Amino acid sequence: MSEPDWVHHAIWWHVYPLGAVGAYPADTPPGPDEHRLRRLVGWLDHVQRLGTNGVLLGPVFASSSHGYDTTDHLRVDPRLGDTGDLDALIAAAHDRGLRILLDGVFNHLGPEHPRVLAARADPAGPDARWFRHDADGGLATFEGHPGLLALDHTRPEVRDHVVEVLCHWLDHGIDGWRLDAAYAVPADFWAEVLPRVRERHPDAWFLGEVLHGDHAEIALATTIDSLTQYELWKAIWSSLNDRNPHELAHALRRHEHFLSAEVPATFVGNHDVTRLASRLDDRRTLPLALAVLFTVAGTPSIYAGDEFGLAGVKEERHGGDDAVRPELTDDPPPGADLDVLHRHQELIGLRRRHDWLHRAHLEVVHVDHERLVYRSHLDGHALLVTLDYGDDHRAPNWWFEG
Repeated sequence: MSEPDWVHHAIWWHVYPLGAVGAYPADTPPGPDEHRLRRLVGWLDHVQRLGTNGVLLGPVFASSSHGYDTTDHLRVDPRLGDTGDLDALIAAAHDRGLRILLDGVFNHLGPEHPRVLAARADPAGPDARWFRHDADGGLATFEGHPGLLALDHTRPEVRDHVVEVLCHWLDHGIDGWRLDAAYAVPADFWAEVLPRVRERHPDAWFLGEVLHGDHAEIALATTIDSLTQYELWKAIWSSLNDRNPHELAHALRRHEHFLSAEVPATFVGNHDVTRLASRLDDRRTLPLALAVLFTVAGTPSIYAGDEFGLAGVKEERHGGDDAVRPELTDDPPPGADLDVLHRHQELIGLRRRHDWLHRAHLEVVHVDHERLVYRSHLDGHALLVTLDYGDDHRAPNWWFEG
């Protein structure tokens, strides 16, 4: 495992800045003179009260629309402000002892990126070599999205560019990176790029977005520190909805296997999925989902708003993400469930007091059609957790051994 020591204590508050500050979608996009990114400084006190100790920022770089169609990796999106605003947010977070993670999109570029425009203007020119091409000779797209043009990761100039972008913002004081769509990038690309960055920034942490596959194999091949644990995310809510503890037990055993090479990034919500409060058929099972998140190994994150029990359904259509990426104005926001907030604070407090859980091994002790019992343990520490799937929806129970 290559992760830096500070990650052992990390619990992230994950926020999508363009939505949170009302910059996208917006009938009239704000300009840089509004400095909207600084609005997130006002949420840092909430981050601390919640108990989390890091802020995982969604895209903040110049883009055409939603942030994942980057037009300039070295410029803050003018709808959010400028570099000074990002520097101010980083400084304010660090003053409070909070870490900052940026979201880097290095699998593809947006259609208005200068290199995309140049490649289309001159298909035989040097910029065209930055991209993969389809059977007709045109620029290849990422998963069929015409606004996302796929980079050619075999090209040395692409690798050099990503190294410089990663280091540029680490030089500005960030603590690490989320690597968007890391699953779509060849493993040898990361295996070359990340060690070069670590030579200059040995304390940086890299989180790779991976949807499926063998984490142990991927982590060893790429050298990425941590991978998103979508299998566990799905099993948590699906097993509760179906009242099938066996599904979660299977996912927990897989989770233990993944730990042989990396500590996965665990979550029950993010900017790409329906919020947990809307996903669960019965909101009374929400404490069970949270108990799993904070009592098994991993680097946990809370998606902004989930700690208040906010609703939001992702739909497969244009604008289908908007409901899960709303503007955040008041603290607490309208519709907040303070019982859910207090449950988060209780479990985050437990996790902070017992940080050995970060790398704890896991053993499924008992599973039947109504109950799952598992044991998280490490170096003489142990925590036994019972999840009741029965009709009475009892709160999860846990106790420490020894």
